[in-house]
Amino acid sequence: MNFIKKIRTNRWFSFFSNIYVIVLTVFAVWMIFFDTNSLLTHMELEKEIDKLQKQKEYLQKEISEDKKVIDNLKEDRNIEKFAREEYYFKKDDEEIYIIEKQDSIAWKKKKKKKE
Repeated sequence: MNFIKKIRTNRWFSFFSNIYVIVLTVFAVWMIFFDTNSLLTHMELEKEIDKLQKQKEYLQKEISEDKKVIDNLKEDRNIEKFAREEYYFKKDDEEIYIIEKQDSIAWKKKKKKKE
């Protein structure tokens, strides 16, 4: 009994046994961990937003590069060059020989795996 009296007269026990402190502590724990709009949820959403913004910047960069290619292909001469280089198109009376180096073959395989 003497031990319990010492605990109750302790300054920290009286502070933490105050109803306002208890309610405030329960409220803070609830808002940080259990609420649907908890702090943890906000942190996860912020990470997702950052990831999506980086993806948006990357895609905008890709779009601008594709627009440059499209503008370049508006000329017939450039269309023919592009078709010959990328798709190996040829005229009826031509033969095409494709010479690839060993390192370019490995690079194309890596490129196909990414797609």
